[in-house]
Amino acid sequence: MKRIINTLIMAAVGTMFLVACDDPQSPGLEYMPDMYRSPAIETYVDYEFPDSATARLAPVGSIPRGYKPYPYANTNEGYEMAGQQLSNPLVLTEKTIKEGQKLYTSFCAHCHGKKGLGKGSIKNAIYGAVPSYADKTPNRRGDRSMSELEEGHLYHAIMYGLNAMGPHSSLIRESDRWKIVAYVQTIQGKDPLAKKTEEPLAENAE
Repeated sequence: MKRIINTLIMAAVGTMFLVACDDPQSPGLEYMPDMYRSPAIETYVDYEFPDSATARLAPVGSIPRGYKPYPYANTNEGYEMAGQQLSNPLVLTEKTIKEGQKLYTSFCAHCHGKKGLGKGSIKNAIYGAVPSYADKTPNRRGDRSMSELEEGHLYHAIMYGLNAMGPHSSLIRESDRWKIVAYVQTIQGKDPLAKKTEEPLAENAE
């Protein structure tokens, strides 16, 4: 009996070896293929969605991680309201101003000039009339000069853009926008370090 059982075992093992050697490229038997063959949805492939689109929209009411609402509209009214109500929430120091200068050089100097005088490196006619931040001449409406712009006006312009300037809200994080604003104030002839705040914005805020 034992001899018969051993013979059957040897025959089964031999059969397995013969089957395995039949195709050297064969991966053999697959157990739980979903563990290593991803069932992820591929781009531009028709799946069983009602609209056949594989790029799905976010759920209604969802917001991006780190999102903070900005309550001032991209209108003249919103611009004026921001100028009246917004103030720099950072605790400003000499280090903050220097960081603002570096950011200004990276994001603003090519149009506004290194010293904020409106003489940047871009020679396109569209940007040929960029005003100086130190200019004390009232604007066309006769109500405010560049040197008189408040923190909120500057921040709103960075958020949405103004005239030929495009929006920078997606390019510059929140705390860095305020650092730029603080540096621009020094160009205006103001002293941003004289301002004190009770609720400072975290340095790593987005």
